[in-house]
Parts: sequence; C-alpha cells; structure tokens
Amino acid sequence: MAALVRPSDGRMIGGVCAALARRYDMSVSTVRMIFLVSCLLPGPQFLLYLLLWVLLPSEDKARTAW
Repeated sequence: MAALVRPSDGRMIGGVCAALARRYDMSVSTVRMIFLVSCLLPGPQFLLYLLLWVLLPSEDKARTAW
C-alpha cells in the first residue's frame, strides 16, 4: 500500500482524490466521481476535502523529508 501523500502528477485541484486513489489502489476517475456524487448529499464532504488538502503532504515535500 502506498503512503498517503498528494502526488505531484495527475492532480486536478489539490491532488486529494489522486492520493486516495493511489492509496487504495483505485482509479482516480472513480474516486473523483464518488466525491462529486457525495457532494450532492448533505454533509461536510467539501470541508473534508479542504482539510485533507491542507493536512496531506505533497509528494515533493515528502520525498525531501526522507
């Protein structure tokens, strides 16, 4: 299983969906579609996305930390 970091390639906005797709071995398109459909439901999905964007390290920064 890959580490949970936002990749430097394949991002659309913040790379959160790409990071989740890579971590759970799913298609990036599938994760993005799940996120978009979940935004139609009540709940804090958008806030969770923003929180993950801030908290997840970028792959570039994670590489230099090792």
